[in-house]
Amino acid sequence: MKRLAIVAALATLSAQPQQPRQQLIDYLDGIAGTQLEARKQAVALIQTRADADRRKAAVRQKITALIGGLPQSTGPVIVKSFGTVTGDGFRIEKLAFQSLPNFWVTANVYVPTATAGPFPAMVLTPGHEPNGKTGQYAFAVNFARMGMISLAFDPIGQGERLQYFDPGRKASKVGAPTGEHGEANLPTLLIGDNLIRYMVHDAMRAIDYLISRPDVNAARIGALGCSGGGTATAVLAALDDRVQAAGTACYITSFQELLTSATGVQEAEQSIPHFIEQGLDFADWVEAASPRPYAIISTTADMFPFEGARQSYEEAKRFYDLYGAADRLQWITGPGGHGNLGPISPAILGFFAKYLMGDTAEQKMLPARTANPADLICTPSGQVASSLGGETVASLNRQRSQTVIASRPALDKARLRQAVRTLAGVTAQPGAHSFPNEPTATENRSGYRLESTSLHSATGLQLGVFLAIPDHPGRKPAMLWMDSQSKEKMAAVGGDVDRLATSGNLVVVLQAQPWPLGAESIKSPYLGSFNLLSLRAFLVGKSLLGIRTGDAILALDALSTRQDVDPRDITIYGNGALGMVALDAAVLDSRLARVVTENSLVSYRSIVDEPLHRNVSEVVIPGVLRQFDVADLVQSLAPKPVIMVNPQDAAGDPASVQGATIRTRQPGEPLPIK
Repeated sequence: MKRLAIVAALATLSAQPQQPRQQLIDYLDGIAGTQLEARKQAVALIQTRADADRRKAAVRQKITALIGGLPQSTGPVIVKSFGTVTGDGFRIEKLAFQSLPNFWVTANVYVPTATAGPFPAMVLTPGHEPNGKTGQYAFAVNFARMGMISLAFDPIGQGERLQYFDPGRKASKVGAPTGEHGEANLPTLLIGDNLIRYMVHDAMRAIDYLISRPDVNAARIGALGCSGGGTATAVLAALDDRVQAAGTACYITSFQELLTSATGVQEAEQSIPHFIEQGLDFADWVEAASPRPYAIISTTADMFPFEGARQSYEEAKRFYDLYGAADRLQWITGPGGHGNLGPISPAILGFFAKYLMGDTAEQKMLPARTANPADLICTPSGQVASSLGGETVASLNRQRSQTVIASRPALDKARLRQAVRTLAGVTAQPGAHSFPNEPTATENRSGYRLESTSLHSATGLQLGVFLAIPDHPGRKPAMLWMDSQSKEKMAAVGGDVDRLATSGNLVVVLQAQPWPLGAESIKSPYLGSFNLLSLRAFLVGKSLLGIRTGDAILALDALSTRQDVDPRDITIYGNGALGMVALDAAVLDSRLARVVTENSLVSYRSIVDEPLHRNVSEVVIPGVLRQFDVADLVQSLAPKPVIMVNPQDAAGDPASVQGATIRTRQPGEPLPIK
């Protein structure tokens, strides 16, 4: 009965507004709204062709910088052939080409056999289908029968290019294509890049290969993709002028509509950090390709909002008007949900026939289905990993990280603090907040009382906190306690906070936002519960780590203003992902005497070095390894002690950090603080 009474009391103490996770999303969307409005005003000033040229150049420069630049490739494309399949009016050449040295891309090339070339050529990028290029069969066959070569390739993490291939299961270790992309993108972000840089480079090298063929007309290259393939095609057309006609299906919308829709942020390569913050939106993909022929292809019930597509089309149309090319921009629309291209396939074929072949006749989408999908597999084993080996995104990142880290500038304490603020998006300043002195509820315990109050986060959320205040008078050592558990569990009788309070420490228990947990793990269990929320924050220049660090500084303000706290003896504790919050807060807030982390990551570089990692989305900040790593944070805090309890690398193995005191503890043992 006593336990039930305590649980009931804690439940009363912890009353919070509902849906705090949605409040955080609303906060981020509010920032996006402000940034998108500023972009709208900037675009409204574009009135001449010269204005449009300047905007296009600036957009291309921004996009290229945001994705980490494009990989550099020179010389002929290296190709391996794996045979040919004969069809009715076409043949399929099965091959693999190197996008980067020893980085293989599997592809099917559909070549017309009824007429002689050179032919216009299409690059077909699949959406997030696990079977990759095989799903492009119908369009590729129809293009071939029209007299166009088509190259359909496997994107990273799809078809024969699984980056995390488990040979025992003959499947991905991390799940569906979105899981493959998300897992590959996290270390890519750490070095200031984005997975899309590799994906678009694959498509560029596909064009390099096509134009090297004598049966291809290099002046007539088109590109088509749907969903995730629409993303890659949009980037390709924006950055590569060799694409003379582009069709992006079920992707182009507007962030105004997408962020507030049920779909929200979806995928790693579709969420480039700082994209909205830098004044960019979906319409920029189309406008960067102007005045080349472009088809925005939309379905009315798509998860990428139809109204957003209309907004982007209307804006881009004004760009095309400035070039006197209004007829080259088409909005092809049809009924149904995501990827329902069947009803509008004739219009899609007609668009490319017109602009690549000069044929304005009405086109028909003829039925086409392969009798045996296995015939389209290129490699003997069905996977690059087991047939060809070579590089993966993970190995490319490891190589690239060496250059990034070697060129990292030396940062003194002041510049390190600024780097933490800028990269993580922390705006909170120590000492900038005041708080009510009266608690909202109190529970008396043995040797201390547990008070409830709230802190008003910059996100607009009322953060419910517990204060465990010892009964003895005078100033007391204090601790800010952060854990991924609920604050009720953290403050439970018999736990760490209870032991600290009964031994004379004043403890503030802060539950990290957001809660409840999200459903992101459906993408992959490896990505954890905060992946999509982190991607949403990155778009506007924020991070979950930065938001939580701001909350920690807010709680430290509450501690430091109390008359019963010894200002020379304030400790911050963070468990798991909150350990990184504790370190960042300590770098930014000089009021802390020591830092204690437990079960926390010792190195961002270990995420790059480990092929697989779990639940690191909460601590990732884009570009961090271009500026610092965890060891730099620890060493900058000297001579203040940093105690790391059971620290670990990205694989979950025990590890250490130079400058930190390493401790171990078993379940039930007291926390070693000093």
